[in-house]
Amino acid sequence: MTDSTAVEPRPDTVADAIASPEKEQPYGALGLKPDEYDRIREILGRRPTSGELAMYSVMWSEHCSYKSSKIYLRQFGKKVTDKMRERLLVGMGENAGVIDIGEGWAVTFKVESHNHPSYIEPFQGAATGVGGIIRDIISMGARPVAVMDQLRFGAVDDPDTARVVHGVVSGISFYANCLGLPNLGGETVFDGVYQANPLVNALGVGVLRHEDLHLANASGTGNKVVLFGARTGGDGIGGASILASDSFSEGGPTKRPAVQVGDPFAEKVLIECCLELFQGELVEGIQDLGAAGISCATSELASNGDGGMFIELDSVLLRDPSLTAEEILMSESQERMMAVVRPEQLDAFLAVTAKWDVETSVLGEVTDTGRLVINWRGEEIVNVDPRTVAVDGPVYERPVAYPSWIDALQASGVRADGLARPETGDDLRAQLIAVAASPNQADVSWVTNQYDTYVLGNTALSFPDGAGMIRVDEESGLGVAISTDANGRYSQLDPYTGAQLALAEAYRNVAASGAVPTAVTDCLNFGSPEDPEVMWQFSRAVEGLSDACLALETPVTGGNVSLYNQTGDTAIHPTPVVGVLGIIDDVARRVPSGWQDEGDHLYLLGTTRDELDGSAWAGAVHDHLGGVPPMADLAAERSLADLLHAATQGGLLSGSVDLSEGGLAQALTDGSLRFGTGARVWIEEIMERDGVDAAAALFSESQARVLVAVPHEEDVKFRGLCEGRDYPVLKIGVTDGRGADAAIELQDRFTLPLAELRSAWSATLPDRFGQIIAE
Repeated sequence: MTDSTAVEPRPDTVADAIASPEKEQPYGALGLKPDEYDRIREILGRRPTSGELAMYSVMWSEHCSYKSSKIYLRQFGKKVTDKMRERLLVGMGENAGVIDIGEGWAVTFKVESHNHPSYIEPFQGAATGVGGIIRDIISMGARPVAVMDQLRFGAVDDPDTARVVHGVVSGISFYANCLGLPNLGGETVFDGVYQANPLVNALGVGVLRHEDLHLANASGTGNKVVLFGARTGGDGIGGASILASDSFSEGGPTKRPAVQVGDPFAEKVLIECCLELFQGELVEGIQDLGAAGISCATSELASNGDGGMFIELDSVLLRDPSLTAEEILMSESQERMMAVVRPEQLDAFLAVTAKWDVETSVLGEVTDTGRLVINWRGEEIVNVDPRTVAVDGPVYERPVAYPSWIDALQASGVRADGLARPETGDDLRAQLIAVAASPNQADVSWVTNQYDTYVLGNTALSFPDGAGMIRVDEESGLGVAISTDANGRYSQLDPYTGAQLALAEAYRNVAASGAVPTAVTDCLNFGSPEDPEVMWQFSRAVEGLSDACLALETPVTGGNVSLYNQTGDTAIHPTPVVGVLGIIDDVARRVPSGWQDEGDHLYLLGTTRDELDGSAWAGAVHDHLGGVPPMADLAAERSLADLLHAATQGGLLSGSVDLSEGGLAQALTDGSLRFGTGARVWIEEIMERDGVDAAAALFSESQARVLVAVPHEEDVKFRGLCEGRDYPVLKIGVTDGRGADAAIELQDRFTLPLAELRSAWSATLPDRFGQIIAE
């Protein structure tokens, strides 16, 4: 029986910490290194209390502090031009970046990871990844309008992959569909390197008027600190410090704190409540509670303000009354926000939260002490300078070593030059089908049909188009396009070039939709920072991406770093996910990734080189990875984007498909299957002009190339536009055939009915994961 007279243990107070300096503390179990613990003692001039230790452990974690990546990420802020600042309203350092898109409108967007939780609890891990990124969007004062996702799973045939795939896709669709947010696009990739380290990167998009912008800071002595939303529970305790900032052992995860549990219906109410609070100008500063929970919200708000903060932790509303003070500080329970409110507006604030039935508690107030002080049951359990928690954490210059294996991986003897190439029309036909039906090029309707892509009624483009597009203003048609891309195979071969190619593909996809690429967000997924070879990969990728952003004059507005994606000594391929946002003056001008009408002319823009290393063809046909990735030609990418914008403004394009994984063959597949209209194509002129064979003409992944469909009546104008801009262009075919007659005909080589191609292309994922949900 429980002794009802038992007395709860006293909290570990600041006075106790002073009186018992030698008390042993479990800093290692919380993810802190011995030297970090010693530094905390030095900062405080004493040992930390248990509450302070909890706060430092989560806020100094890799996931929250970027302690291994900061020295490299600074390049994004240094490599900027005046043009890159023109539309930047909010850059790195806030919850999400904000871009001015004109007409008084702004868009906020950001991509973040929820990788490790999505392996342990795929449904909740992915669902709360969506919830977390949407709260970042809300905290900027914006209404969320769309989501996207970048997914990386293990080998498609591995027995555990189905568990993760089903859980992750269900979690994303459940949360976003319940919120009423369209999912506009992304990528789904299968590779054995992600077997125990799937990547779930979620992107959120929000829209706001310039005057509605809000920032996360706690200023104004006497202003109230208010926690509102869901009650605090035991889920997600230690998620940032333990789960997201450590690698898995060979046998699976060794440390398993509870993964957060999401409630999208509570978040939907929270969204509307926040928007009404913003509308009434009832909030001075606001911060979402995600990683590190109350520890993060209080320390970041206080450190971004002009004073300090006093908090009564007893006022936190709990789902579980048995939680200790340390657990309350570390809990990552979802659907919570923290606001700073002027005292004279507190009643109006509480009236709004009551209207939406959102539970609210006043925790404390802003002070002029410069200290973050937290009391629990009448005792002082935290007294720190908030900047030492949230800003001035450790910064590591970890050892960097050139990988011992990379020269052998890139050596000429292992390049795609040595792979058997198709020699006959039948061989080309069979290999086009093999690439199209490979898991990473095949139809992803099994995934995307579980998402609502048109809710809210402002979706202009979504799956399977190369970029998603949302209308922002109904009257003018103003909108934005977004594409997220990455290629871990390229980055494994050369992380500098691989990161640039991720940016180039996203930039090109946005341009191909008719929008002007304007800004970047990124999510950098790598192995353990304690491995010098991984840190070399990371340093090169950031250098490559920052150099490319400068060359394209697209500023990085913010993002996320996810390290420790590693099992034992085996790291994932470096996977820098890059999201590019572009502006389109009228979504009615949008260009789909395919052709609908017969008789359009097909033009290939750009030059084809023999670049098959790391290609989808090398992987799907030969199970091969080696050599060096395609060359990144950023000057050509800018010229191509300008050309596509001019062609879009002139109404000269009926379809536009970027050439990336799978090359021209996959572009023909995607463009034809998009609306069921075939194509008659010839490649001899590509082979002659560019000095390549038929295999390279079809499967090379040379960059800065787009396949466009031009209506017959616009042919002369389009050719004149290309000649005037001196961009390489070749007419390589015409659109031809619909219904039963639709086929891809490669002149003098083969004919492939679209019905046969679609059958192979659409069967890959359902064969492994079950039937596609009907549209």
